Formats: sequence, C-alpha cells, structure tokens
Amino acid sequence: MKFDTSGFSKEELLDIYDKLLLPRLIEEKMLILLRQGKISKWFSGYGQEAVSVGSAFVMNPDEYMLPMHRNLGIFTTRGVPLNRLFSQFQGKMNGFTKGRDRSFHFGSKEHNIVGMISHLGPQMGIADGIALATKLQKENKATLVVTGDGGASEGDFHESVNTAAVWDLPVIFMIENNQWGLSTPSSEQFRCDQFIDKGIGYGMETEQIDGNNILDVIRGLRNVTARVRETGKPVLTEMITFRMRGHEEASGTKYYPEGLQDEWAKHDPIVNYESFLVESGVLTEEDKEKKRKELKELINAEWNTALEEPEVSSSIEDELNDVYASFDFEEVKPAGEKNEMRFVDAVSDGLREAMKKHDGLVLMGQDIAEYGGVFKITDGFVEEFGKERVRNTPLCESAILGAGLGLSIKGQKAMVEMQFADFVSEGITQICNNLAKIHYRWGQNADVVVRMPTGAGVGAGPYHSQSNEMWFAHIPGLKIAYPAFPEDAKGLLLTAFEDPGPVMFFEHKAL
Repeated sequence: MKFDTSGFSKEELLDIYDKLLLPRLIEEKMLILLRQGKISKWFSGYGQEAVSVGSAFVMNPDEYMLPMHRNLGIFTTRGVPLNRLFSQFQGKMNGFTKGRDRSFHFGSKEHNIVGMISHLGPQMGIADGIALATKLQKENKATLVVTGDGGASEGDFHESVNTAAVWDLPVIFMIENNQWGLSTPSSEQFRCDQFIDKGIGYGMETEQIDGNNILDVIRGLRNVTARVRETGKPVLTEMITFRMRGHEEASGTKYYPEGLQDEWAKHDPIVNYESFLVESGVLTEEDKEKKRKELKELINAEWNTALEEPEVSSSIEDELNDVYASFDFEEVKPAGEKNEMRFVDAVSDGLREAMKKHDGLVLMGQDIAEYGGVFKITDGFVEEFGKERVRNTPLCESAILGAGLGLSIKGQKAMVEMQFADFVSEGITQICNNLAKIHYRWGQNADVVVRMPTGAGVGAGPYHSQSNEMWFAHIPGLKIAYPAFPEDAKGLLLTAFEDPGPVMFFEHKAL
C-alpha cells in the first residue's frame, strides 16, 4: 500500500496513527470479553477502521455524523468518553441508552452523533433533515451519513439520495462497500459495477476512495467536504474496504470463499500504515510499543471504571418518563373575535398561526406549495411564508419523515403532510422506530407533527379511505390527535406544535 504524505506534517501523521490504533485495540479487548461472556454482542469494524477514523478526522466537530454499527472509530475520534462507551456495552446507567440497549443504537447530542436503528436505511433521511436545517440556518456545514452495500439496497437509500439531490442538500452519503451484506455477496445485492454508478441517476457528484488507505480517505474526504460546504450540494462517496469478521460475531465468516480473508489481510489499514511510519522514520519501534502499551492501559482503566458502576436499576416511573419528551401543557383560552368556519378552514387557520408563532417550523408534503395541497389547507402559504418553509416533496414519505426528525435534531419543528392517511404505510419504520422511540433510546426529542386526511364515507375507494389511527395508538412514544369539531381541530393542532414530541394528527375527510 502506497501512502502520499504531501500536505501532512509529522505531528499529524502520528496523531492519525493514535486515532487509528485506538479502535483496533478496543476491538481486540471486546472480542476477548465477548468470548468470556462479559458483553452480549459485538459488531466488528476490524479492517475498516480507516473509513471511520478518516471521516471523523475530516468532519468539523460541529458537523453532524450518522454512523453505523461498525463505525467505532467515529465515536472514539469524536472524543466520546471510553468509560461511557463501555457502560453502554455493559448495560449500565451511564451508557447512552441507560442500559436499554447494548449496541450502537444511540447518539450523543454533545458530540453531534446521531445513532442508527437496526433498519439501517432510515438514518439517511434524518441526514437530509439535518442538512436542510443547516441550509435554512445559513450555516456552511456538511452532514455525513454512513450506510453499507446492504443498506444501500433499501428504499430509504433511493428516497433520501433523491431528496438530497432535488433539494440541493449538503449531505455526504458515504457507502462502506465492504463486499458483503451479512452472508450475501455484492453480486447478489446489485448489478452495477460500483456504487458511484448510482450517483449518475440522481444527478449528483460521486467520489470513490480506497477505504483502507487512511491518508487517501482523509485527503479524499477533505476534497469532498470542501466541495459540499462550498456548493451546498450532496456527494455520494464510495469507500472500498472489506469486512474481515462476521456481520456480528455470532454469524461467523464460513460463507467467505477460501483465501478471500487472507487476500484482504494484505490491505489491513493499521498494519500497512504502521509499517509505513516505521519504515519512513516517522515512528520508531520503541515508540510503537510504548503507544500500544499506553492505549491498552487506558482502555483497561476505562473498562474497569464502567465495571465498577452499579448494576442498572429502574422503575415504572423512570421508564414512562423517558417515553415522551417533557411537555407542560398550558391551556390558552380563546381571545378576541370569534368566527364561524368550516373544519378544513380551522385546520388551515391553526397551521397559519403555528407558522407565525414558530419561526423554525417547516411544512413538507406532496403538492402543498403553490398548489396548496389536495384539500387546499396550505393555499396561499407560499406567498406568506416562502418556499423554504413550505416545501413540495418528492414521493418519498419515509425520507421526508426522517427529514422532519433531522430538523428536530437541529432545533426546528416540522410538519409532514400525508396526502391521504393511507400513504403513511410508506413511513411506518420512520414513525414507529425512529420518531416514537428516539427519546426513550437516547433522550433526543422528535418535534414532528404528521397530518393525515383520513376516514371513509366520501366514495374515495379502498386506498384513500382507511381509518388507520389504530396502527399507531398502541405505539409507545406517539400521541394521537383526532378532532371532531372545528374548534377541536384548531386547538389540538396548535397544541401539537407546542408538544416537543411526535403527534399523529388525523383529519376526517367527511368533516
């Protein structure tokens, strides 16, 4: 492996080495602990460290990163305290999920990291929303979201990449092409020769990088991030790498053809970089051994700190308090002149008042801008509030719901309109596994209202007439609003926008 050091100082080369070595040594310890039964699971990024470390090395600390379960190097390079990481995997209260999850399904607001869910694809829509917020807030920032060659087969990948392209969002979609999706080779995942071929169809720029060469990763991503910050447009970046261990340790690697791992071992990002530093005189053998010893001692000390924490304890009150973001309802009595209006006009009036009160509220939905929506709820809103805040969307329900969550992460409010309640099935994962659970998982609220014309009795047929509120009424973390009268409609809608958590707002079409 050849390393081009132009533009790198000796101090920077050694700093990169430290950051690259740390997750590898953590991995080695975690694999031993897994065999000893002291942790319950582990998703190994062994052999892929350059992708994680290099990307976190390049991104500014105030820019958001959305990693996957093999991106330990993003967390360590971002400076997440090791004892808290170890608390997470020990299931202790000091972990990011208070012992509710012993995996990488968490984020850290302090470190601008947004955690994944097991469904993989939906986090790309969240990246769209974060990037949209940076654009609306006039920040010259990039957002980086990671997915794999398997996750890039999901519909959320198409929806999110397409939305970012259409809206010119400063997102770096970084695909870890590690050749396999669990036991399924890439040849059974897609037919194109390489992932950068997919960018052409979305009308976006692409970049392919040797994901095992740490200096190539850093240099390549510096070019990409500079481009994204300057243009405000997305770039699809493909990292060529390999997963040396199983999807997770329990699955093993027996499905790999014989000799494949031996071949990729020659491209090990740490062995190669370390050898290069020694051969070029940047790192001595003595310093190498000293650094390994220091880092191992740090890791053991941080592990033991977490180990000394008490076992997690909980109560029904504690659990229920974390299901919903705190909301102190304050009743506002009607004031001023009253007007008689139709149900549909009350919804529109409430929405207009919310837009005036909440400067950061963004409305998103199909045909809601100049057309005003199929029920004309938002008629005239573009002229009053502008296209930045009243946004027509592609037919990408899941990505747009994710974008609503992304806006919330950046401190804004979002309304997502389903043209008909029936179409919300396209976004079930985002609603039930992201919006509903994110506060319970790691304390991040989802300030999103989902509006849906619903119900039968208007001759609209089987796909425009479902009363599907019960799909959501039993999901912890969601609140359901279903007004019966115009006064209810306006009041409940305004209250929904005050609530910092997700609200499913149903509007019966017959009303």
